[in-house]
Amino acid sequence: MADINMVPFIDITLILLIIFMVMSPLLVQMQLTVDLPKSNAINTQEDDDVIRIEIQKNGTITVLNKAVSMQNLERELILRLGKANKKTILVEADKNVPIQQVVDVFDIAKKLGAARLGIGVLAKN
Repeated sequence: MADINMVPFIDITLILLIIFMVMSPLLVQMQLTVDLPKSNAINTQEDDDVIRIEIQKNGTITVLNKAVSMQNLERELILRLGKANKKTILVEADKNVPIQQVVDVFDIAKKLGAARLGIGVLAKN
């Protein structure tokens, strides 16, 4: 018999292929880490044009250091925006806040006609 038996070679190749297919998503997932951005840029915009909305870890929302609920946020922003819709709304949220809550704040601000929306970052120490 002069033929080479290819069945064991094909079996080993398919097993290795399956191992690599299973392990590659795990290796990629272990390499991905996300950190919150940090900035050391200087604020060049006047503070009169910025409405700061802070969302704490426990869900407390403050507009310019005044605590409001999510239901009263729209009314508070109407008072702050007024007729001049040239103001910027800056949302600063804790990293443990669900992204849906930040999106809800953006939706309310956009519905009221805010000129620009922004996301605040942590200052570098």
